[in-house]
Amino acid sequence: MANSASWKKIFDVYNILEHNFDDSPYPISANQIKIACQNFTETGEKEPRILCKQDCKHDRPEVFKNHNLFILPVKNGFYNIIKGEGYVDVPEINTDVIEYRSKLDFHLETTSIGDSEMQHLDYAYAASLIRTITDDPTLVLTIRGRKYTPDFDFYIGKHKISTSSVQTEVDAGYEGKNQIVLIEAKNFNASNIIIRQLYYPYRQWQSRTTKKVTTLFFDKEIGGDIYSIWRFEFEDSENYNSIKLVDSGRYKIV
Repeated sequence: MANSASWKKIFDVYNILEHNFDDSPYPISANQIKIACQNFTETGEKEPRILCKQDCKHDRPEVFKNHNLFILPVKNGFYNIIKGEGYVDVPEINTDVIEYRSKLDFHLETTSIGDSEMQHLDYAYAASLIRTITDDPTLVLTIRGRKYTPDFDFYIGKHKISTSSVQTEVDAGYEGKNQIVLIEAKNFNASNIIIRQLYYPYRQWQSRTTKKVTTLFFDKEIGGDIYSIWRFEFEDSENYNSIKLVDSGRYKIV
């Protein structure tokens, strides 16, 4: 798997497998990763940002898979390696495709140029699909791009994790009269994602508003025109693993 050799080196240099992960996560810094991987030649083999990007279960190096581990950023340049379930399944939607009629009274020509996640999400919003599925006609785009979280604590199992000013990025965030809607978009038919991509933005905006924070995962089928949307909730805002799927649907905009 990608980066497996680099992470094997890191684990060997710091004897990480001797750590008792049942007692606590293992803290590691970007600087430690750089030192352990300094003899690798390719950027992808030694750059901490790349090595720590494990957005799906299959992105994890072998040593992570073999020992049920995942990695989370906790501060700029600092990470925790944690034993447990770090990912949530994005189940296939087996219900019939819902034909959704765009609220626009004209055809958008520019939306057919390119094939990016952002573009498909913008089209779904322009056609009012996002407003319709959230039952909120007041939603307007207010959040996009990278921001930093406030300090917050949460639990993974019995382990308390403390984070401070971690960089997050949402593909789009909308504010309405009574809620904030955050969307993570993919364009590769993901079967699972790291919970962090939904949880950190959720905690970030929950701390800054009294409105309900709604979390959506958005995917457009490759080579098709079907939009799949899943709505997740956290039953306990301080429990990373309290995520649950609320509903989902497949839509074709006409």
